[in-house]
Amino acid sequence: MFILSNTPSAANQFLVELRDKQIQLDRMRFRKNLERLGELLAYEISKSFDFKKIEVETVLGTAKTEVFESNPVIISVLRASLPFYQGFLNIIDQAESGFIGAFREEKSDGNIQIHLGYQASPSLEGKTIIIADPMLATGKSIIKTIDTILTNGTPKMIHIAAAFAAPEGIEYIQNNLKEIPFAFWLGTVDEKLNHLSYIVPGLGDAGDLAFGPKL
Repeated sequence: MFILSNTPSAANQFLVELRDKQIQLDRMRFRKNLERLGELLAYEISKSFDFKKIEVETVLGTAKTEVFESNPVIISVLRASLPFYQGFLNIIDQAESGFIGAFREEKSDGNIQIHLGYQASPSLEGKTIIIADPMLATGKSIIKTIDTILTNGTPKMIHIAAAFAAPEGIEYIQNNLKEIPFAFWLGTVDEKLNHLSYIVPGLGDAGDLAFGPKL
């Protein structure tokens, strides 16, 4: 498990601004900070990929280097993930993309039910995938997303990327994702979930903060 905030860096400023309820009023800045965190996590994840050696011709000679053996598939969990996902695509710009529409229903008894709607993705058979969702709260939407996309093939590795995570969500995924190797790449891990399954201290509803309140 990689946690970006464990090492002090510029990322901490982005995390602070995402949390700050006054700075949150600037939706463009909120989206940009999610995008920046996506870029930083994409860079860290890229270090774990398989590489191949190549030579590139310059105007003065030949340079040897290493590039990705193959590009991953980045799965965006709509709608809150769009700016976060864009950060990944900025760095891994030859990646294929998939999209899942997820929303949560709050029951009268306090339980949370996750529903998935729209889905589109390329073949995932034998590929490395990155699931980009800025808020890892209960972990249920991630597990339902994985169950859904497996209809398009079995990947060789799943990277789960989130800007903010709760311990309960991490534990839920660890207990319910057994058959495919996976790793967590997180901006920070917060204290807990509250009774409404929001991350505390967290930042609120990332989708609403990025795009405006929904009905």
